[in-house]
Formats: sequence, structure tokens, C-alpha cells
Amino acid sequence: MLQGIRAEDDTAVAAADIPKAVTAGRLVYVDGATQVFTIDGRTTYSERSGDSTGEWYLDDHSRFCSFWPPSYRACYALRWMVEDTRIVGLRFTGFRDGVTFEGRYG
Repeated sequence: MLQGIRAEDDTAVAAADIPKAVTAGRLVYVDGATQVFTIDGRTTYSERSGDSTGEWYLDDHSRFCSFWPPSYRACYALRWMVEDTRIVGLRFTGFRDGVTFEGRYG
């Protein structure tokens, strides 16, 4: 899915590559939670307490955003995680709060 994309660690994911980046595989977070994004704009976040479903999209500024019903919306800067020239995951940094979290493809 990420063939042809060249990235260096902590570089921004180009807007045109965001759909490929988020749908390339299941993301596993440090706390063990997982998240899957599908090409049709759906996402499922799974943790011990169960699954949450939401939506993802690119806003009018080509930023990655998510919506979790009934009313939570957030937009994030996406950066590549690269080890030994191989893309291993994504870093998400909230535009509002500046909080960063990492998801590794798993």
C-alpha cells in the first residue's frame, strides 16, 4: 500500500498520501489499543473496553480529521515513523492541543 512513498522519520505526510498512510494497515498504539481506517472514510478504535466507530476525512485545508459521534471532532498533523528506511507507522499531533501519539503498523 505504501510502495513508492519515500519518507524520512518525522517528516510530514503529504496531503495526497494521507489516504494511503492511514489505510495501509491496522495501527497499534503504545497502550495496546488498535485502530483501523478504511478507504470509505470509516474508522474503528478498539481497546479493552470495546470498539468505537467514527469517521475520518480531509478537511478544506487538506488536514487529516476525525469525527466521533455524537459531536467530537479533531484534526491532526501526520508525520511518518521510519526505521532503517522502512515506514513503520504514523505520528498524530493534534492541532488544538499539540498532543502527539504514535501508531505502528501491525
